Amino acid sequence: MARITVEDCIDKFPSRFELVLVASNRARKLFSGENPTVEIDNDKNTVIALREIADSTLTVEELKNDLIEEYQTTTFTEDENLNELEDKSDEDISEESQAQDIVESAEQVLDETDIDQTSKETSQDDLENSLDENQPQV
Repeated sequence: MARITVEDCIDKFPSRFELVLVASNRARKLFSGENPTVEIDNDKNTVIALREIADSTLTVEELKNDLIEEYQTTTFTEDENLNELEDKSDEDISEESQAQDIVESAEQVLDETDIDQTSKETSQDDLENSLDENQPQV
């Protein structure tokens, strides 16, 4: 039996990259024990995944959703989860505003320190000039 290639499946997806991502995800699922939707014919999981895509035994949407679920870290099953996340967002905003206040205070202190440093330098320059004026010239 002739082997299937990416070229046989490219018409199902807009890019080769997306096709490879979906096919590799499907191959991993087959390896982990999911049942194939085409005959195995002693083929490897990658070939089976490509054959499934080429034969359209699984829809493109199913394959994309499986890929998204594979990489998704958070699932929302109840409204409570959403509310908890919103509450945490409110806490994060208040913490962020507190952090901003601290940064502004620190910047103000630094600005005042710069002013003090400038006035010290000016005072020292004035003192040196007055000393120079009071010294007799040789």
